[in-house]
Amino acid sequence: MSGYKANILVVDDEPEIRQLVQEILQDEGYVVYMAGNAEEAREMKQRHQPDLILLDIWMPDTDGITLLKEWGEDEMFVSPVIMMSGHGTIETAVEATKLGAYEFLEKPLSLARLLLVVERAVDAHMLQRENAGLKQQLAVVSDPVGRSAFAERIKEQLKRLAQHETKVMFVGESGVGKELYARFLHEHSGRKNGPFVDVAVGSIAAENAEVEFFGKELDGVVFPGLLERAHGGVLFLAEIAGMDAQTQLKFVSALESSSFLRVGGTEQVHVDVRVMVTTRVILENEVKQGRFRQDLYYLLNEVIMEVMPLREHSEDIPALLQFYVDYFVQHEKLAYRKFTMPALNFLRNYIWPGNVRELKNLVQRLMILGAGDDIELAEVKTALGTVLDNVVVRQQESVPVFFKLSLKEAREQFEKAYLEYHFEKNQGNVAKLATAVGVERTHLYRKLHALNIKE
Repeated sequence: MSGYKANILVVDDEPEIRQLVQEILQDEGYVVYMAGNAEEAREMKQRHQPDLILLDIWMPDTDGITLLKEWGEDEMFVSPVIMMSGHGTIETAVEATKLGAYEFLEKPLSLARLLLVVERAVDAHMLQRENAGLKQQLAVVSDPVGRSAFAERIKEQLKRLAQHETKVMFVGESGVGKELYARFLHEHSGRKNGPFVDVAVGSIAAENAEVEFFGKELDGVVFPGLLERAHGGVLFLAEIAGMDAQTQLKFVSALESSSFLRVGGTEQVHVDVRVMVTTRVILENEVKQGRFRQDLYYLLNEVIMEVMPLREHSEDIPALLQFYVDYFVQHEKLAYRKFTMPALNFLRNYIWPGNVRELKNLVQRLMILGAGDDIELAEVKTALGTVLDNVVVRQQESVPVFFKLSLKEAREQFEKAYLEYHFEKNQGNVAKLATAVGVERTHLYRKLHALNIKE
């Protein structure tokens, strides 16, 4: 994954061996920690949570086989272990393998074999981490729905942005899907196999925030914080304005140096994390009011992605409604229902104060509580309930929504809606469409392709 350096712990009582292996692995881009005995090894394992351990069998205090067995009884321990020995026998190698060792290397070490085995072990560990992450995210939608000019533009921008390591600030109203777009960016980046640690900043109490973000050390036991858990991947902070002042101060330092001290710790922890944040308030105003640090604001807003409210790309509403119907049929085994045309037209013109989140919740409510194959207009209005008393349907607006767009976006929206209308009217026949709208067919094909209008 882009920028990720695996942590390797080398445990050997011979200083020359430790030094040699450290230099070789560091030349290959790994971060290497060293321990000369079992006691040090236990401490370093807790402190650094290594991705791989190279463990000597013969040591003065506790031998490597005993240590391997001890670690194997810890359900939380998942790092692969490569055993090393200058007195290796077949029996010892077999015992180590039974206890869960990834591989067995004999001394004197073959440097080529060492590097090959280390690379394979690290790759296996990363794949295990990736699979664990995928299991947690099975229910997460990672590809935004919609073919509007806005939807196509933001997806293209995010794909380009994914190739870089810049911090990204997603700005937009509540419920517009800012986390969805962040996950889409992550899935197209070089870090996609790394963790995506999402945090609702406002849900963390100020008195617990420092431990939550930076972890702690207590009686030799390490409790990793959010930054550490996001190592090699993304730390996604929803509604960053809710971060308390003390955490903001320490977060600035952590971002600038890519390192920090755990609460109760004395040794710097180095991390490789891409930070993405969201906000529905104007952070510049929070800075002016003294509620948000100016230096943190400048650190975080390297790139700002504005996510438009649903009412401003209403042509995506039918596709979103259909997507969530299919989603609940597949994931919650609900009976399939379809929206009637009057219901669909009404929802296309509804202004969606809660945006995509409100749309998803409405579909779920209609599918759970409703009956029959069709979702009628009256049922939709009943499901929206008192919300309708407090909002305006788009048809009643004095100013059309596209008046708020740039000329280019307004033109694209009009052309797309105009051509889709006539395309449907002419049963998808391009020759008839060309005659109806008075456009030469070759030019029309290019226009249909540019606007993403499919036959």
